[in-house]
Amino acid sequence: MFLSSLKGLRLCEVNQKREGKKVETFYFVKEKQNLVELEGVIIEALPNAMFRVRLKHGHIALVHITGKMRRNRIRVLLGDQVTVQLSPYDLYRGRIVYRAKT
Repeated sequence: MFLSSLKGLRLCEVNQKREGKKVETFYFVKEKQNLVELEGVIIEALPNAMFRVRLKHGHIALVHITGKMRRNRIRVLLGDQVTVQLSPYDLYRGRIVYRAKT
């Protein structure tokens, strides 16, 4: 019964220091599911790291860059091939998760 309740969860480990001693803490995080991944091309750059992307099937989506791409300063320019994750609730908004090497 316990293992079936863990379905869809991922085990994470956190190393912290408390009172000068190293403490390992484990917790479960719900995995992000039901995301739609599509390929596309950047057609317009907007303020605040937002972009318009023409998806492979012709639709245009408004997307932003993921936090890891911002943190690692990965530049995204017009015409770049990108992989976009779209929410199943709104298929016209999403985030850029990968920039293809050209």
